[in-house]
Amino acid sequence: MSSTFDTSHLPFSLLDEAEQALLQRSLDIAYYQQGEVIVTAGAQSEGVYIILKGRVSESEERSNDGTALAEQVFVHYQADDYFGGWSAIRGRAIHNFVAEEETICHILPTRVLLELMSGNSLFADYFAQNLAVKSEIVAQQDQDQDMAEFMLAKVGSGLMQTPLVVDEGTSIREATVLMRTHKADSVLVRKGSRYGMITKTDLLEALVIGELEQSADLVQIASFRLVTVSPDDYLFNALVLMTQQHIERVVVMQQQELVGIVALTDILSYFSSHSHVIGLRIERAQSEVELQDAAQRLNSLIKSLVSHGVKVRFAMDLLAAMNGRIMAKLFDLMIPSNMQPHVCLVVMGSEGRGEQILKTDQDNAVIYRDGLSWPAMQVTLQRFSDRLVEFGFPPCPGNIMVSNPQWVNSLGDWTQNLSDWAGTCDGEALMNLAIAVDAKPVAGNPALFKAGRNWFLRHLRNNDLFFSHFTRAALEFDTPLTFFGNLQDKAQLDIKKGGIFPVVHGIRAMALEYRVLATNTFSRIEALVELGQLQAEQGAELGEALALFVQLRLRQQMRRLEASADGQDPTPNLIELALLNKMERDLLRDGLHIVKSFKKHLALRYRLEV
Repeated sequence: MSSTFDTSHLPFSLLDEAEQALLQRSLDIAYYQQGEVIVTAGAQSEGVYIILKGRVSESEERSNDGTALAEQVFVHYQADDYFGGWSAIRGRAIHNFVAEEETICHILPTRVLLELMSGNSLFADYFAQNLAVKSEIVAQQDQDQDMAEFMLAKVGSGLMQTPLVVDEGTSIREATVLMRTHKADSVLVRKGSRYGMITKTDLLEALVIGELEQSADLVQIASFRLVTVSPDDYLFNALVLMTQQHIERVVVMQQQELVGIVALTDILSYFSSHSHVIGLRIERAQSEVELQDAAQRLNSLIKSLVSHGVKVRFAMDLLAAMNGRIMAKLFDLMIPSNMQPHVCLVVMGSEGRGEQILKTDQDNAVIYRDGLSWPAMQVTLQRFSDRLVEFGFPPCPGNIMVSNPQWVNSLGDWTQNLSDWAGTCDGEALMNLAIAVDAKPVAGNPALFKAGRNWFLRHLRNNDLFFSHFTRAALEFDTPLTFFGNLQDKAQLDIKKGGIFPVVHGIRAMALEYRVLATNTFSRIEALVELGQLQAEQGAELGEALALFVQLRLRQQMRRLEASADGQDPTPNLIELALLNKMERDLLRDGLHIVKSFKKHLALRYRLEV
């Protein structure tokens, strides 16, 4: 029998009061001398060992030269760590566990472990030792309940409005009377099996600007290109979609059947009780001053999302959509309307991938029509960059932005640059290409961007040598793990070099090879899994590892920004290990092991040396 055991940490905090009492009654204490084998590979395990004091290695014997056996250590365990879960579940140990110094352990017997797992699914899932499962459990434990309810709310869960529907042949006057009677701000007109949307604004413009008669058929002014969602879609995704499409309502369809409408104002009203959403401010801004005021509120939104435990990918999607709308709106305000069909503003790097949460720096470019004559173009784009700085988008240290003429190119020059960078594929050329292939159009004429992208994808077809050179950068930085699989004993860890970049660039290279058009790393992973180029489990683990790295970095960035006198963080990619709790350190270690395995996968796939 043991003294009282601290059950406040995962996974034991997942147990209810009765289960924790059973655990406390069942624990034994054991002492092991230095060098003593605690569990032998192939032997039955007594249960799960929780270290009170000491250090334990997990290892196996391997043949190095075909004859001699040597001990290969995978990982070390120290105070508060546990080991032996897999061995207990499987019935026999698959590795050796050896006390490297005098060690004292609690032992949870296998029989009790299995009993607790059979009655508590979360506890059982945790012992699967899967990073995706662990991260989800930790998120559930940390999440604010109100925000969790919002994040899980579905389109069909209460905000959906019953649409006002009329048939083809209904006049503008008749529709207006119906909308007034039903207090509706929109109406759907049915033409055969299709539906068209008309809003109050559409009616006003048709009568005043279009000078249509009140007796005119409503079909004449209806928009039949509807943006739709299903009742099972998340409300949060509907909000992101509206922000991206800059619309104020979506139509809800269930297997081609109309079931309702969801309005932006209703979602924002629902969401506003949880955080300060500024989407409407962006959409309604009529001047640069109003837009700047909206842009400068984004950090408050980020803080609210993070503090309420919103998943990183949701936050990324929303902030990417809002940043894109801010840039597009500013572009519309500053670029002459007669020039906009001939130019395209693209964002690149993390902004292009939709993975920038806190604003770091500008990575943007302009592609313009071959032969365009616009003498004031560079002066205008310089002003555009300056205004973005005032909006809170810092200038790029590498000067990769539209204020630099090198990043303002005709379509022909843009494709030539891509070709030249791919041909060189080292140093600065590699960096420029990696940034450019993440590009996404946000304003102007997107056809210019698509023409250049499609040409480049055809240009690279079956170029194995290029992909080998391009992928090599993913292996450039060491994974910050010790030889024994633990986190390196340092005060700080550069999570971009050690974790984020290898995943992002490795996936970028694979996506480019298979002509995946998505730029977001998570979306690229999903596409590669669908194409059979990644195993589903490997894809899920890579996505969870990347989300974990971004979340840990973001939390520490927010801490440093709050403590900073000038609101700047000079070390945005550094993780201070002392600020992580034990669970975060364990998850970080697991995530880095996934990165290490992925780098080996890339090396084998592209015949590279690790």
